[in-house]
Amino acid sequence: MSKPRTGVWIAVMVVVVLAVVLIVVFKPKKSGEEETAADMAVHVGALTRTTLHRSITAYGAVLPEPAAPGHAPADAEVASPVAGIVAHIDCVEGQRVTKGTVLFRLDSRVADVALDKARKALGYAEANFERQSKLLPVEGTSKKAYDEAKQQLSSAQADLAAAETDLALLHVQAPLDGTVVQVNSEPGEAVELNTIMAKIVDLGRLVAAVSVPSGEAASLKTGQAVLLDGGAASGVVVYVGSQVDDKTGTIPVRVTIPPSAGLHPGQFLSVRIISEQHKDCLAAPEKAVVADTVGASTGWIVLVEGNKAVRKPVTIGLREGGLVEVAAEGLKEGRAIVSDDAYAVPAEPTAIHIIK
Repeated sequence: MSKPRTGVWIAVMVVVVLAVVLIVVFKPKKSGEEETAADMAVHVGALTRTTLHRSITAYGAVLPEPAAPGHAPADAEVASPVAGIVAHIDCVEGQRVTKGTVLFRLDSRVADVALDKARKALGYAEANFERQSKLLPVEGTSKKAYDEAKQQLSSAQADLAAAETDLALLHVQAPLDGTVVQVNSEPGEAVELNTIMAKIVDLGRLVAAVSVPSGEAASLKTGQAVLLDGGAASGVVVYVGSQVDDKTGTIPVRVTIPPSAGLHPGQFLSVRIISEQHKDCLAAPEKAVVADTVGASTGWIVLVEGNKAVRKPVTIGLREGGLVEVAAEGLKEGRAIVSDDAYAVPAEPTAIHIIK
C-alpha cells in the first residue's frame, strides 16, 4: 500500500474514534435513567442524655479557716506570754494536741521561790487574822489591829494568786485543738514577750482561698458546689468577696475543704465552681456540633436518615467533657448523627456510607 493511502486510512480511523467518543459522552438519557453519584464516607455517633455543668475555674491556695461569728480561727501562733529561758519542749511537729496542752516550759526557779514566799506570807496572815478575830470580841485587841490583819490577809491572798499566775505563764499552752505544724524554739533559748514559739493548725478546718475574675462574679453565690483539684474532692462556696483587686481584676472567694481531701495548708490548687447545671439534657459529641459562628448559641448537627446525611438546626447549650448540649424539635436519645465529619457535610441531603 502506498504511503498516501496509508495516511488517508489513519485519518479516517481517527475521525471514527472521535465520533464514537462524542456519541457516548453526549448520549441523551432515557426517561427514568439516573446518574450514579459517589457517596461520602462518615463516622457516626449518637445523642446521649446526661447532666452538664457550666463552671468557673479559679486558682488559689489552701489556708486555715479564718475567724467567723461563733467560730474561732483554725490556726494560731503560740507566743510566749512572758520573757524567760526555754527549759523544756513538750511537743513535736506533727503532734495532735488539745486546747490547754502544755507545749513549752520556761525556767521557773525564780517563780518557784516567789510562790513559796507568797504561800508562807499567806499562812502568817491567816494565822494573825484568826488570832485578831478571837481577841476582838473579848476586847483583847483593837479594831485597828483587827482591820490591819484583815488587810494583810487580803494582800497575801492577792500576792499568792499573782505568784501562781506568774508560774502558770511559764507553762506555754496550746490555745486550740489542732496539730503542731511548726516549732520555732529550742531548749536553753532566751525568749522575749510575744516571741512566736510554735504554730498550730486544725487540719480538719481548711478552706481554699481562690481568686475569680471579676467578670464572672455575677454568677457566683454562696452554697454553690465546687470540685477541688481536678475533681478529687468537693466543697461549697462559703464566701464571695465584694471588693475587686485593682491589680489582678479578681475577687476573693473561699471554699470549704472536707477533711478527707488530704490537702495541706499552703498547697496550691485549682477549683471548678459549678455556676449552672442542666440535668437530663440531650448532648452530642463536640465534633458533631457546628456553631453558626464562634461561640454562637445556634448551629447544626447532621442526622443520619437511612443512607443520607441531613443537617438539623439546633440550639447550643452547655459544654463539658467533650459533650455539647443540643436542643431541637424531634431529637431523641440514641438518634444517630454524623460525628467527626459533620463540618464537611453539604447543606443539601447527601448520600453517605458509614465508616466502621
